[in-house]
Amino acid sequence: MSVVIIGGHDRMVCQYKNICKQYKCRAKVFTHMSADLNKQLGSPDLFVLFTNTVSHKMVKCALDEAKRSNAKVIRCHTSSGNALNEILSQETGIES
Repeated sequence: MSVVIIGGHDRMVCQYKNICKQYKCRAKVFTHMSADLNKQLGSPDLFVLFTNTVSHKMVKCALDEAKRSNAKVIRCHTSSGNALNEILSQETGIES
């Protein structure tokens, strides 16, 4: 399963990737808007939007790409490691 995480904190990027690895997921993490974000997102199975730490422009870009690739979108207000664990546990059915 491939996951794209939009938002979150810069200092947590490595932890987000490690958590995804525990659930056998490939992850891309974008904490800031880049000029060609829509080209970098690809076609993942799941988008995780940490809504508290993300701009509206990034959300719109992610939602457009999710619609184009038929990916599932999960919005979460908190951007903690525990929140990501909970989301991936529900989506993959793997308990960590």
